[in-house]
Amino acid sequence: MHKIIYSLILLFIAFTSFAQQRDSEKEKGIEKQLEAVAPEYVDVFKQGTIAMDKNELHTADSLYSIVYEHAPSFDPVVRRLGAVKASLGRVNEGIALCEEALGLQHSSENIIMLVSCLIRPRDNNKEVLPVDLQQAMMLLHEGKKLPGSDELEYHTFIAQTALMLNDIYNFKASAELLKNKYGNQMITHYFAAINAANDADWKTAEREIRIAHRMGLPKEDMKSFLDAGITSNLEEISSEENRWATVIMLVWIILAWIGGFVLLYIVGRLLSFYTLRSIEQMNGAELQSGDKLRRIYRVLINSAGFYYYISLPLVLLLVIAIAAAIIYTFIIIGYLPIKIVLILVVGIGITIFGMLRSLFLKRDHTEPGRELKRDEAPELYALTQEVATTMGTRPIHEIRITPHTDLAVYETGTWREKLKDNGKRILIIGTGVLKDFKMNDFRAVLAHEYGHFSHRDTAGGGVALRVRNDMANYYNALYREGQAVWWNGAFIFLRFYHFVFHRISAGATRLQEVLADRVAAQTYGYQSFQNGLTFVIKRDIEFTMSVNSEIEDAENTKRPYNNLYELHDITSADVEKELTEALNRKTTEDDTHPSPVDRFRYVAGLEANCPMDDGKSVSDLFTDWNGITEEMTQSIKQIVSMNKSMN
Repeated sequence: MHKIIYSLILLFIAFTSFAQQRDSEKEKGIEKQLEAVAPEYVDVFKQGTIAMDKNELHTADSLYSIVYEHAPSFDPVVRRLGAVKASLGRVNEGIALCEEALGLQHSSENIIMLVSCLIRPRDNNKEVLPVDLQQAMMLLHEGKKLPGSDELEYHTFIAQTALMLNDIYNFKASAELLKNKYGNQMITHYFAAINAANDADWKTAEREIRIAHRMGLPKEDMKSFLDAGITSNLEEISSEENRWATVIMLVWIILAWIGGFVLLYIVGRLLSFYTLRSIEQMNGAELQSGDKLRRIYRVLINSAGFYYYISLPLVLLLVIAIAAAIIYTFIIIGYLPIKIVLILVVGIGITIFGMLRSLFLKRDHTEPGRELKRDEAPELYALTQEVATTMGTRPIHEIRITPHTDLAVYETGTWREKLKDNGKRILIIGTGVLKDFKMNDFRAVLAHEYGHFSHRDTAGGGVALRVRNDMANYYNALYREGQAVWWNGAFIFLRFYHFVFHRISAGATRLQEVLADRVAAQTYGYQSFQNGLTFVIKRDIEFTMSVNSEIEDAENTKRPYNNLYELHDITSADVEKELTEALNRKTTEDDTHPSPVDRFRYVAGLEANCPMDDGKSVSDLFTDWNGITEEMTQSIKQIVSMNKSMN
């Protein structure tokens, strides 16, 4: 790099560099010397010096020549005339005159002027002769020890000559001395720039040469220096730094993103621990802490939901980056397996398409079952009104009946309607759970469902529901296309996010269930609630077993189904065994509902005055129970037929 710089930089000549700093007292002493030899030519000498300082070299040549003709032993005019002739391109003449001056007076000034000529290309030469440079360096080391030598001037010439000789040691030594002693000089920054360029420190080189320009270095010299490779190297460095800065920024973003997941998980775990402890410590008067926990959970779940959507662009970026890194690795090693590349490209396309489709796919809002008209069960609607009045809340607007053993509530309407508690309240009742369901036990279970309405559990959760739907759609898209594999970054993200989100939301739903249980037990008593929940669990087991047995027998004997809701109860040991296991199992971290034994324990001791039980079951509240059960039997038959045709 330094050879290119040397060939492009215009050399500095000492007498022009320091002309503006000419010592007037010293100049008067020189003039007195001339006055003793040729007094009538003192003014001519002065005019020649003025012309030289103004770079009017031809004028200076003429004037100095006159003085030299009449005072050939006056060494100041001899050396100055030599320097002028060298500057005019007549270097050989200049060197001869300066050597003559040095012969007349072996002084520091004469050495410097001779050196200024020696470091120029001689006549008809394009480059400086190495022998001249070596002579110049010897003279400089000799002259700097002489009385009256200027340290700044000498080390400037040593540095310049060392550059031309490719003598890095002497150049660095002089450049360092100039930096330490003469840091405010333009020439110091000039050499500092060259020194930095030699060390490939392009930023320092650019900074120093620009400082030198501000201190007097000609603009064209600065431009030549920068164009010699500094600018291109800086651009390359800048490009490399930008690439690395981008990589580092992405790494920090990914780490922050992962940290966000970890933080959500930790907060969820801590909140879950606090929730379980609060549930254990709750008594009948301590429901306000439950309200506070629900609000905290709502913020946490919504934050986790929004985090899912924020994460999607990063997931795509990671998927593309990983695939690009794999392909680039193959390119580096010189082997590009087309099949693997195609698999990666197709995988990226499917991943991106699946993500977009999951976000914009129209969701199925099909309501479960069918609406149960009021005239089909007016007493059942009256019972739901009675329970709502007892609990001091709005009654349900609609009952939807299904052929299964469902018992749940949900709310429809705009988010504003839900926010203002004006949403439409809907109760889902499975026909399979209603037979022999005692009225007070049903009231307690219905009170539990109304507890969700009272606590506004059904009004929120829009973000959580949407996230679950979008995750399911995305997973299905990846699974259908064979991309639900360990090496697909999007699939890994879905699994990890589902784990974190499920852990967070499970604690919230568990709290909702416990608080709804307490409301039910406080309203209709612990015993009615325990009986009601036990009946629902047992009826689900019984109904599933009896229906499966009936369907299998009917299919084997090619006979019509009997009414699936009027089958004789199964009293086998299997039912009792499953019921005992279901009631007494331990609650796991994956459970959204506490286990029944824990739910009973949390509400133990809560009593209330219950209405007199008239011995009716819920099925007695229908005007045509048999018609309902026959209809639901046909619904299950259709489901079985549809499943058989799909298989």
